[in-house]
Amino acid sequence: MAENNLAKQFAVYSVWRKGLVQSICDYRNWLNGQELNDAQVDQRIQHLLDRLHEDKLNVAFVAEFSRGKSELINAIFFAGYGTRLLPSSAGRTTMCPTELLFDKSKPTSIMMLPIETRLSDASTSEYKRYPDEWKTVTFDVDSNESMVQAFKEVSSTKPVTIQEAEKYGLFDPNSADDALNLNKDGTVDVPCWRYAIINFPHPLLEQGLVILDTPGLNAIGTEPELTINMLPNAHAVLFILAADQGVTKSEIDVWRQYISGTRWKQKGRLAVMNKIDGLWDEMKNEQEIQTELTKQIKTSADLLGLETNQIFPVSAQKGLLAKVNKDEALLVKSRVLELEKALSDQLIPSKQEIVRDNTQNEVEDLISNSHIILDARYSGINEQLLELRGLRGKNEDVVEHMMNKVKVDKENFEKGLQRFQALRSIFSQHTNRLFTLLGMESLKQHVHTTRETMIQANFTKTIREAMDNFFSELKDRLASSDAQIDEIKKMMDVMYEKFSKEHGLRKSEPPAFSTLRYQKELAKLERAYKEQFNTAFNMIANEKMTLTTKFFETLASRVIHVYEVANRDIENWLKAVIAPMESQVREHQLQLRRRLESIKRIYKATDTLEDRISELEAIEKSIQGQINDLNNLRDQIRLALQFTPSPEMVAAA
Repeated sequence: MAENNLAKQFAVYSVWRKGLVQSICDYRNWLNGQELNDAQVDQRIQHLLDRLHEDKLNVAFVAEFSRGKSELINAIFFAGYGTRLLPSSAGRTTMCPTELLFDKSKPTSIMMLPIETRLSDASTSEYKRYPDEWKTVTFDVDSNESMVQAFKEVSSTKPVTIQEAEKYGLFDPNSADDALNLNKDGTVDVPCWRYAIINFPHPLLEQGLVILDTPGLNAIGTEPELTINMLPNAHAVLFILAADQGVTKSEIDVWRQYISGTRWKQKGRLAVMNKIDGLWDEMKNEQEIQTELTKQIKTSADLLGLETNQIFPVSAQKGLLAKVNKDEALLVKSRVLELEKALSDQLIPSKQEIVRDNTQNEVEDLISNSHIILDARYSGINEQLLELRGLRGKNEDVVEHMMNKVKVDKENFEKGLQRFQALRSIFSQHTNRLFTLLGMESLKQHVHTTRETMIQANFTKTIREAMDNFFSELKDRLASSDAQIDEIKKMMDVMYEKFSKEHGLRKSEPPAFSTLRYQKELAKLERAYKEQFNTAFNMIANEKMTLTTKFFETLASRVIHVYEVANRDIENWLKAVIAPMESQVREHQLQLRRRLESIKRIYKATDTLEDRISELEAIEKSIQGQINDLNNLRDQIRLALQFTPSPEMVAAA
């Protein structure tokens, strides 16, 4: 049976990531063993490890109803269960956005958020912090029947009045399509759930894969969280079309606005033409069938603005059937493996490259700082040895002179320490100003003020101005933050230069930092707002309360997330800027104290000169061994970053 390329590539990536985590843990353990670790360094290493442990690969599936989206997820990911796990039948089966993941800290279950929560201001991301608001259904992973029954619960619907459906944003009285969905008694069937999270230990989900199964295209517009947060931040989006229907107008609109728009990243955006088995006609030969399929692909590519090789024709239903029945010929004919290969070739290497670059930069900086400390210790011991060897055969006056010289060096350095303490004070003032600009409390107050202005507004213009002012102030804060960061960097450059010249400390280059990536995130969100709501037509077409509660809350939640990440990253940068100097100052102070103590002991004849020289030579040898160990650890991490696990290693893991 042909291999699942995505599963294979993901397994390789997972083994690579585990090896990288292990090599960083080895470095941390070595630091602890050599007493070279401190609270700041350990915190940076822990942050790096947390980032690797929490690393996720998000794949979103988007389609109109009845395009076979759930069936495609079954075929690619869940065929190994030998059954159709996700409900898949004619009509609407995915009624609410469904996230499939694995969190070992939580039970195997489905958590579902009631549809009534759409009446509140909170986004689904906010509700994730309050598990009591969700209904939880557990299931048995060893029983396919138990899983299938539990998964069906996600598709549950219930009848409500037209007024209720309108409040939920799930019925438009002016829509002819919505009018067709009215029941005989005048009610409307709506999903029971607003959002669902399925937590179960599938091998790929255990390795960090997260699958987002979205409902039909109409839900894309009614749940802003999908368009502002989840789809733009997915590493891959599979947009599923039907071979027997081609591309509809609504599909073109959604593709251009939410998936392949200029404001979103283009990598990992794939179009899938499903149900090609509908073109398999026994009265036509293979050539005729292929000609018809090629024509359909060409038309769809033109409409979506893609190359023909960016559209992947498949039969999800036949692919699932072939995998369950182990039918090699049918699997090849379904072309599901071609899609899996394209997904794995595009998605995982680009994800690995990002993780590798981020990890390498952080680890190199940490190891360089460790090197600075060891080099300072080695230089200090070397200097002491030179001094003591120079005392061989000298009289007591020379020893006393040497002791006085070291005392003067120590006094001069302590004056430098006063300057360093003054620098720490100024550094703290700059840091406080920086966090005032990016402070979470002031941001939340800004969100609250904007929300109140929009709710109380009587005119479209006031709402638009409130949103414009919201983004304008956010941009001003980030621009001011950049100026503050630049000032801190310049100040630290001067101090590193000064201490290098005056006290012989090793000159270290403080790392650069920019808020550009957060500015870009905010620019994307602002474009999303302008494209959807900053026109008179859209402002009139959307009720004011719908605008504020559905769109603004999601937008604000995303902005808060961007600021939280910015705060955390800047905090780490500030530590990386000041920590090397603090370590060097501490180390230099220690070395001066040891030099003075060493000469004092010889002057008072409590130690013989040769004994002390032998002791220092042993320490020098030990430090050289530490430097060699550190170089080996650096090589080990570099190898782990570039390493490609063998098939045997992947199989064993």
